[in-house]
Amino acid sequence: MSHRFEIRVAGSGGQGVILAAVILGEAAALYTEGLNSVQSQAYGPEARGGASKSEVVYDRAEIDYPKAAHPNLQVILTQKAADQYSHDSAKGATVIFDDFFVTDPPKLDADVYLLPIVKT
Repeated sequence: MSHRFEIRVAGSGGQGVILAAVILGEAAALYTEGLNSVQSQAYGPEARGGASKSEVVYDRAEIDYPKAAHPNLQVILTQKAADQYSHDSAKGATVIFDDFFVTDPPKLDADVYLLPIVKT
């Protein structure tokens, strides 16, 4: 039985977006028996400051598609990422925006939180 759970972390290069997803993916695979995880990433050619996103998919069943189609959890660190990615969240998802860099969070059918992520 599939219990797929999708996470997306999005922002700009240099914010630790990819590292965060790698840690989430490895932790689940190592410390939760019977849970599979895959991590994927996409980023622009810039070393710092370009668009960046990373996704983790968890499932007890075999994972046949490694990308997040409708994330259950999103952590979004920039306004550009908010505009580009937040609208494909799953119904009832949790979306966490950085409260400094996301100045106009989109209206969503999700539990939305604004937190000082980059400041801390």
